[in-house]
Amino acid sequence: MADIATQKKLATLMRYHILSSTTKAGSGHPTSSLSGVELMVALLFGRSGTGEPFFRYRLQDPSFPNNDRLIFSKGHASPLFYATWAAAGGLDWKEMQTYRQFDSPLEGHPTRRFRYTEAATGSLGQGLSIGVGMAINGKYLDALPYRTFVLLGDSEMAEGSQWEAIQLAAHYGLHNLVGIIDVNRLGQRGETMYGWDIDAYVDRVESFGWQAVPVEDGQDVEQVAAAYETILAIRDRPLMIVAHTTKGAGVSDVANKNGWHGKPLPRDEFEKAVAEMGGVPDPFTLELAEPEALHPPKREDGEAKPLHYEKGEEVATRSGYGNALQRLAPAMPNLVALDAEVSNSTRAEYIKKVAEDRFFEMYIAEQNMVGAALGLQLRGRTPCVSTFAAFMERAYDQVRMSRYSDAKLLFAGSHAGVSIGQDGPSQMALEDIAYFRTILDSAVLYPSDAVSAERLVEEALKYDGISYLRTTRAKTPVLYANDEQFPLGGCKVLRQSNDDKTTIVAAGITLHEALAAADVLAERGVSVRVIDLYSVKPIDAGTLTIAARETGSIITVEDHSASGGIGEAVMAAIAADPCPVHVLAVHKKPRSGKPAELMAFEGIDKEAIIEAVMRIAG
Repeated sequence: MADIATQKKLATLMRYHILSSTTKAGSGHPTSSLSGVELMVALLFGRSGTGEPFFRYRLQDPSFPNNDRLIFSKGHASPLFYATWAAAGGLDWKEMQTYRQFDSPLEGHPTRRFRYTEAATGSLGQGLSIGVGMAINGKYLDALPYRTFVLLGDSEMAEGSQWEAIQLAAHYGLHNLVGIIDVNRLGQRGETMYGWDIDAYVDRVESFGWQAVPVEDGQDVEQVAAAYETILAIRDRPLMIVAHTTKGAGVSDVANKNGWHGKPLPRDEFEKAVAEMGGVPDPFTLELAEPEALHPPKREDGEAKPLHYEKGEEVATRSGYGNALQRLAPAMPNLVALDAEVSNSTRAEYIKKVAEDRFFEMYIAEQNMVGAALGLQLRGRTPCVSTFAAFMERAYDQVRMSRYSDAKLLFAGSHAGVSIGQDGPSQMALEDIAYFRTILDSAVLYPSDAVSAERLVEEALKYDGISYLRTTRAKTPVLYANDEQFPLGGCKVLRQSNDDKTTIVAAGITLHEALAAADVLAERGVSVRVIDLYSVKPIDAGTLTIAARETGSIITVEDHSASGGIGEAVMAAIAADPCPVHVLAVHKKPRSGKPAELMAFEGIDKEAIIEAVMRIAG
């Protein structure tokens, strides 16, 4: 156990490396890091009055299931993050000098390239949600006593996502979740909303059902350790440490001075700071306490039942999604479902019929839901995240950031497009394909019937990355046999002849309009090719290029905005061998009405397709 004098020496050593690494890099956030040094020293190396450690971790096995977890939601304090792990022996102190270099894992904000990073952070307001997911896993799924600690900045406490996380953590009684607010008063451009009024944070956090412990001097390791002692006794609610700290603590020329956010000390100021701390400190490390050798209970794999749909039977693709969760859950013991209080509409609630303990109601707080899903996934779960497609857009930043944590997540957005009908434009996702297409290495999937919906859930759950499944409110006829397969990057050619005048490419609800149009056109003696583009990304460029060559033109039909949708995806796919592409998409501001009225209004129904074909085919 490190005594107080040793902890203070370690704090000085960490301050030196925070300053030296950022000065050498010529960038970074040293002052934001300096304020939290004692908060980390006391957490990782302090002990209670009875000698019990606050933090337990197997340094050589970061994936050990009973390790405590440490997340820096204030990811800009990465110099402190790396210095903390160097202090524990996780990296050589000399490696701190590679900070922010291209080949170094010590990036400007923490990513998973550094082996002790739980999740990529730096977009503020997200770390606590990730911690919620990890704490839910520990309490409700793994049944392990590990704790999740999240370092928070006072500036980011203005983010609504923080309060979504705080609210849900209290609802689930996450006594294994500990937040630490580093109240250093200064943000990027001046004082934060509440400055040093730590009681303002205490009162607000406690009003949500947390226990909060104020620390009057967050630069005093003894005071901080005394606050951490509360961790050992709390049993029924999450805990928030609210610490009064000083931005730039330990360096008198920058301490509590505005204008130093995100600025390293120039060389002369750095040398002056080193002299102030008594010269270059000798390097040393301290050992972390070992966690108990506990593992989660083993879950036996069951068996997934086969599909059992009849061709022509009318089933909404959202029901196909729910049926897939129910069918696959017994065979996938790590599968969990999260939903934002619309599970009776998304059909995510179907999983409760076979695995009620693996469904988590996240309420109408989509940003926190996505962050928590990431936390669950990083602890070994396979999360399926669902809500109305329009409302998933609220969490775009969380989706975007999850990619930098190498996430494997399935997002299911239901009630997409104008075809939802009378609910009106506020409920109509018309941008979801576009924004999920922008996510690096994402898969964007758009089933047209229940069979393809179930099969695409299977494919998405095997995919090594982020996938998005767009489902439809209305019931649609089953088109495919139960044993039909839908590999990612494929498509289905449903109508084809040697005399095709053009190719119609559609997906989801508009595929049925395209097929109906093709039948009418065939009666008129006009043959068209019809392609089910169930995989919008990755896209089957080969099949589309062949169709473009053989039919000379393509008509895309989508219940989505033209910008970033299927039409643009098809144009990009055939760019090397282009042909005219005519895009039928949502161009007008929608309104309430019957689905058929709205699709006709936007020009994406059967009649609009027939008109486009006749215009193109002459």
